[in-house]
Amino acid sequence: MRVKCVICDEVGQLPDEAPLAKRLRNRPIHTYMCPSCSERISEKTVARIATGNFNFRRSSHSIEKNF
Repeated sequence: MRVKCVICDEVGQLPDEAPLAKRLRNRPIHTYMCPSCSERISEKTVARIATGNFNFRRSSHSIEKNF
């Protein structure tokens, strides 16, 4: 299956039987991010959390209050 990264527009290949390929095929709302973009975003998120100015936004549902 051909996939395209939503951030850098890099085109890649996934095996048709891979769980990620099945998820993308069955649920079009899910998007693909290449490993390099995913790693870069996770590093920047960890750095933002380390500053202490990062707030997790949660919804106001009653389930979230118990979380």
